[in-house]
Amino acid sequence: MPIHPSNSGRSRRDFLRLAGLAGLGALGAPSLLTACTPTTDAGPTTNSAAGGLGRPLRIGYLPITDASPLLLAHARGLYEAEGLEVERPTLFRGWSQLAEAFQAGQVDLVHFLMPMAIWLRFASDVPLKVVAWDHMGGSALTVAPDVETVEQLAGTTVAIPFWYSVHNAVLQLLFREAGLTALTSGEPSAADRSVKLVVMAPPDMPTALGNGSIAGYIVADPFNAVAEIQGIGKVLRFTGDVWLNHACCVVTASESLVTGSPDVVQGLISAVAGAQLFANEERSEAARLLSADGENYLPQPRAAIERALTHYDRDEYVSSGAITNPDWPTERIDFQPFPFPTYTEELIRLLTKTAVEGDSAFLAALDPADAHRSLVDDRFARSAIETLGGPATFGLPDDLGRTEELAP
Repeated sequence: MPIHPSNSGRSRRDFLRLAGLAGLGALGAPSLLTACTPTTDAGPTTNSAAGGLGRPLRIGYLPITDASPLLLAHARGLYEAEGLEVERPTLFRGWSQLAEAFQAGQVDLVHFLMPMAIWLRFASDVPLKVVAWDHMGGSALTVAPDVETVEQLAGTTVAIPFWYSVHNAVLQLLFREAGLTALTSGEPSAADRSVKLVVMAPPDMPTALGNGSIAGYIVADPFNAVAEIQGIGKVLRFTGDVWLNHACCVVTASESLVTGSPDVVQGLISAVAGAQLFANEERSEAARLLSADGENYLPQPRAAIERALTHYDRDEYVSSGAITNPDWPTERIDFQPFPFPTYTEELIRLLTKTAVEGDSAFLAALDPADAHRSLVDDRFARSAIETLGGPATFGLPDDLGRTEELAP
């Protein structure tokens, strides 16, 4: 299904505004997309006699460990094992560029921030489907070395990757617990206990923290690990310690691909699920493959990538306060494909309490359960889980049900 022409212009302006790029519109914002996206013409999505597409599939991603399953499935030949021809995944620097490429049909499968997928589907009418989770956890609030508590961020500026992100929702949950107010514009004040939020591309965050232009950032790894290794910042709180086993990024495909080529989507998700098992079981080798020592999908040093996948020392982080729930059975990042309905529903409720730039009235009109059914298609994840040995293989309950736990 093509993008509705009546929505395409508005959606582009929305992407630029929500990503903090509105001021770049006349200064070459389109070149950001052109520089990062494939140069081949996507063409129409059509089925071939073999049941696949009439061209290689294209995957888009940001340089974060959240994308690991999509990348490891390529590195380990799992897409090919499912009978699919998939190009080397294409790296994008920011969420707006990835979203624009997805809308333009330049990439077929992407990982989107779950709140971003909600916004695209219900506020911007983008015909997409969430077909699996990419990971659980994997993000943190990283701050300058002299910041000891969330309360100390009053009067400062903190960077987020996108207004519609789990990062923004969890950060503001922490702010409310600490008696702080998030500002989407204007200047922060310690006296008013306010904190200014700015949208920033993840690769730019460590530099901004290091030069003192921000007091902290909340984002996916390995950028938190980068700050730890470089000594320019520390993890104040892991998001997975605020919301148990939350998703951040989800695997997303166009509605036309899901309805027109379900066999292709099943192959993609089966490959991704296999890569998730590998990432859980062979974390150091996964870090090697992702780094320049392997397939060079992520531009950060191997040490940072490996730390992001493996380092979750409870003694160290409980002592610092980054972990306050040491009994939660989590790692720094975990991988499994099933998109829990309870998570979508709780996330929508949390987003209604989260300040964002622009009009977020659409959230109040959503019924959380109906929204999940409209947005998410879990049949591919269910099939992949069964093929790979059942829910227990991923540490999931047999009935694939759960209760959400939040502890700010």
